[in-house]
Amino acid sequence: MKPHTLSVLVENKAGVLSRVTGLFSRRGFNIESLAVGTCEEPGLSRITIVCIGDDAQIEQVIKQLNKLIEVIKVSDITENDRVERELALVKVNAEPGSGRAEVMQVAQIFRANVVDVGAKTVILQVIGDTDKIDALEKLLRQYGVIELVRTGKIGILRGSKTVKSGK
Repeated sequence: MKPHTLSVLVENKAGVLSRVTGLFSRRGFNIESLAVGTCEEPGLSRITIVCIGDDAQIEQVIKQLNKLIEVIKVSDITENDRVERELALVKVNAEPGSGRAEVMQVAQIFRANVVDVGAKTVILQVIGDTDKIDALEKLLRQYGVIELVRTGKIGILRGSKTVKSGK
């Protein structure tokens, strides 16, 4: 079983996300990553879902999603050439002195931006693929990660291919 990235176009209405995620829970699937936002088409939102399953299980989930009235289009973009990114904010212990300097060096190596500096903490923003964010988190653990927030993966197809409603 491998991770699958699904791009789901839905009507931008109250309760749609609940119905989509409810479908996953009823089928016993865990959602590894979930990101939702409005998209280029007025009145629609794009949900990016990463879940783990074999091809037959994912095909069944896609069929079930397509039965939901508010779902416009579901695409499994796993096998397509695509760009995927995730955003993370990490609050780290960073006492003035060598600890803070070391945290800043690690941030620079990972091209993370410092978005807040407190008396004893630093908040870093990092954008990249999941492996990059995992690696940064692992390195920062030695300094003390106080808080970590991740957006979930988003993805878009490369080139002229699109995931659109066809309207």
